[in-house]
Amino acid sequence: MKNIKSHLLVFLATAFIAGSFIASSKVSGIINPISLTLLRFVIAAFALLPFVLTRKKIGKQIYTSAFRSMVISLFYSGYFICLFESLKTTTALNTGTLYTLVPFITATLCIFIFKEYININRLITYFVGAAGTIWVIFSGDIDLLLSFTLNKGDLIFLVGVFSMSAYSISMKVLYKNDDMIILVFCTLLGGSFWMAIALVILKIPLQWNLLHGEAIIYISYLAVVTTLITSYLYQKTMVSLGPVRVMAYIYLNPACVALLLFLFTGESIKMVVVPGIILSTVSMVILQILINKSKQSPT
Repeated sequence: MKNIKSHLLVFLATAFIAGSFIASSKVSGIINPISLTLLRFVIAAFALLPFVLTRKKIGKQIYTSAFRSMVISLFYSGYFICLFESLKTTTALNTGTLYTLVPFITATLCIFIFKEYININRLITYFVGAAGTIWVIFSGDIDLLLSFTLNKGDLIFLVGVFSMSAYSISMKVLYKNDDMIILVFCTLLGGSFWMAIALVILKIPLQWNLLHGEAIIYISYLAVVTTLITSYLYQKTMVSLGPVRVMAYIYLNPACVALLLFLFTGESIKMVVVPGIILSTVSMVILQILINKSKQSPT
């Protein structure tokens, strides 16, 4: 029953993140993405602060969680920094394609860290899931897929892909029965610190004053829902389910984005991408079953 609840929470987080693609498109181009991400972390931390102030022994808990949270947030912020830097010399299509490697890379790293084993069935499922997601990204255009080549920006984003995998693993490794609210708060503060450092090094102006009107609504969604709430949900489920199971939900992104676009913007789902959505969704379900079986099998 506990695992079912955790899976539902991961699914909810996946849906929230899918919504961030729509919200991000509404504010893109207004200010630098790194400045925007810093703002997301700052708003999220302030939104969580009233709940933090109700905890007992706040100072001691923050002190014990601070260093580990800084490490977790370093990987999380590292992903965003690599993403934004890579987009200067590559395309969203390329980064979307490379992002499908996250579940497999996470599982591979877990072999060395948690001594987990990937059998041939799981390996095939990872590639089928990635293939389904890539099919959606390229809208079933084989010629466009065949023209895919790696460039400097792609190599930068590959570092970000590893950083995202390390982020998920670090949440499991560094969790020490912390108060989850305090841990998430410290992670958000750490994220703010790392993004501020990147802002200074890259000499990027804040320009937060340029955000107004509907942009404030979209920023609020990105900060409170896709930064604060999903950080909490991921931290909570990463401890109970493990990074491999949680990251496998990435394969649901195409289906969630397509569904949300249809519900909130009326954009129809192109039939050509439906096979890819089905492949990636089925792959995620099969992965959960295979991982569950491997957990139950004696080693």
